[in-house]
Amino acid sequence: MTDRDRETQLLQTFVTLADSLVTGFDTIDVLQMLVERATALFDAADAGIILAGSTGELEVIASTNERSKLLGLLQLRAGEGPCVESYTTGSVVSVPDLGEIDERWPVFAALARASGYGSVHAIPLRLRDQTLGSLNLFRDTTGVLNEDDATAAQALADVATISILQERALREIDSTRDQLQRALDSRIVIEQAKGVVSYTQSVDMDEAFQRIRRYARANRLPLVEVAADVVAQRLTV
Repeated sequence: MTDRDRETQLLQTFVTLADSLVTGFDTIDVLQMLVERATALFDAADAGIILAGSTGELEVIASTNERSKLLGLLQLRAGEGPCVESYTTGSVVSVPDLGEIDERWPVFAALARASGYGSVHAIPLRLRDQTLGSLNLFRDTTGVLNEDDATAAQALADVATISILQERALREIDSTRDQLQRALDSRIVIEQAKGVVSYTQSVDMDEAFQRIRRYARANRLPLVEVAADVVAQRLTV
């Protein structure tokens, strides 16, 4: 890949990531695009992303093939390795030679040598003091990650992190809206049930509500469920 081609592809990747900030997008699809582009952009054999779920447990969320996925899973199983350390520290963790990691990660070392990779470079998916996971570059050859590549990879990882956080925030907003709408819908049903009881039992609205409430409590039923049965004339309280 020429420098010009690389620059063009890097810009296109930034545009794709930026687009995910303002339009609906599939997180898995965007992250898969990122690992595929990263292999070409940073002269890697493969790439992968580990991401912390809602419970904080790390998972391999995207990978270019089964070999890179397996190495990611092995790190998670061992609880150590460059990808895990990048997540826990929020820093770039570069391993120029996987044959020289016995002291640093003794459990992972033997597993890493069997992978066939020569080096691994892990870039944190972070925003300020929050780290979500890591973007991991696997190379068949040994060697360091040069400064320009490290800077560009971190910039892509940062934008991807913002995209993920944006998607999570929108999902939480939607969840809050759904909860609010359910509450409003429930209140409407309860008001309708109060009207039914008030009319059929010749009591005021306050007493109607208390009757519905007492029945729900006595029978350990949700208030809205009792109200719905009253409105549908399946129940008299």
